[in-house]
This record gives sequence, structure tokens and C-alpha cells, in this order.
Amino acid sequence: MDDVKIGEILLPGDEAKQERQEKTVLKKFWPTMKKAIRHVPFSRDVVAAFYCATDRNTPLRVRGILLAALGYFVMPIDAIPDMLAFVGFTDDIAVLTTALALINGHIKDEHYEAADLALADKVEADY
Repeated sequence: MDDVKIGEILLPGDEAKQERQEKTVLKKFWPTMKKAIRHVPFSRDVVAAFYCATDRNTPLRVRGILLAALGYFVMPIDAIPDMLAFVGFTDDIAVLTTALALINGHIKDEHYEAADLALADKVEADY
């Protein structure tokens, strides 16, 4: 996946676009994460990014970048179909990795703590 395409995906957009992306992410994040958790080597960071993106104290530009990346992650149509196991998530991983690098430092301990609790709950629910 080339840098130009990733750059286009990660444009934060205006507030209206961010609101639409947030609704989509809130609705589809956990079902998608449940399918991807074994294929995304940094699932904790992705879940922490979800909490950072939905935190109203996070700067608007950072929220926009994260919502764009998470929106790409949860959308069923992307460059490589996610149903192809790990290969299907490689484009999602590239977008998420780039987003995490761009907003480095904005994901706070409280976002990681929420991610740890959520992941523990999800793992327990599966067993």
C-alpha cells in the first residue's frame, strides 16, 4: 500500500465527516476487532486508539486521523478482503500503523487502561 493512498485515507476531514466516521466506528469496531484480534499484532494499541478517538478531550485533528484509520479498519470493502485471514488485514495494519505513528503521544495511560479492561472482558467472554 503506497504512502499516497494512506495519506488520503488518514485525512481528518471536517467535523461533520468526523461525526459520520465516529458513528460508523462505534457501531462496527468491536465486531471487526473480534475477527481481527488474532491477526493484528498490536491489538492493544488499536483498542487504545479507539478509546482515544472517542475521547472528547483528544484534539480534533488527532481524533480525525484516528477515526479515519479506524473507519478504514471497520469498513468491509478495502484493498484486500479481510476474509483472507492475515493477508486481508495487511492493508488495515498499514493504515493503523501510520495513524499511530502520526499521533504518537496522544494516546494516554487512561486509554490503555480502558483497552486492557475491554480486552480482558472480550477474552473472558469468548471462553
